[in-house]
Amino acid sequence: MRSYGQYCSVAKALDVVGDRWTLLIVRELLARGPSRYTDLRSGLPGIATNLLADRLREMESAGLVNREDAPPPVATTLFRLTDRGADLASVIDALGRWGVPLMRDHRPEDAFRGQWLRLPVRMFLADHEPDQRASSIQIRAGDETAVIDVDAGRVSLRLGADPAADATITGPPPRILALFSGSVPLDDAEKQGLRVAGSREAVQRVLPRAGRAAGADGIASA
Repeated sequence: MRSYGQYCSVAKALDVVGDRWTLLIVRELLARGPSRYTDLRSGLPGIATNLLADRLREMESAGLVNREDAPPPVATTLFRLTDRGADLASVIDALGRWGVPLMRDHRPEDAFRGQWLRLPVRMFLADHEPDQRASSIQIRAGDETAVIDVDAGRVSLRLGADPAADATITGPPPRILALFSGSVPLDDAEKQGLRVAGSREAVQRVLPRAGRAAGADGIASA
């Protein structure tokens, strides 16, 4: 790992996390929790196997990542962020917010993973009816499926499907992000091809309210 050779905290930080893929590995570990090597590869389309191994070794040496043996029957190595590594969560959040306007630039060949919805869920969605019973919304974005759980003022995301979800939203990632950001109302999103099955009330419960969308002008509805 090359050093900038500068006595500056920004330069010192970039000496550790400035290499390509390092912060995206942090993103994956924040989203997934302790992960197998194969899980990290799946969440980092385009990374070479040897490069991922090199980055993980460098991050371990820098005190950002630990490896541990998962108990049986899994019996494999898991990679976990240390407390020092987890402190980068605010950096990832800040980069995600800064990058919202860049989401206008969507190419059909761009990869997408369900766990990448965690940041926009945290940024844009809220439980506006915390006194109501718990509900869930299944998201089908391309080939990826995730579920948003809403309960007592908390909104969270988990990977996988839930046939018992109160509602299911289906559509390409850009349209889903436009809906979540508040830049496109639900009725308009449906007119543009987004499909909503089940309880519309469950969906409206978490969407940004008028005038309160966080960075809503940053994501196009195309």
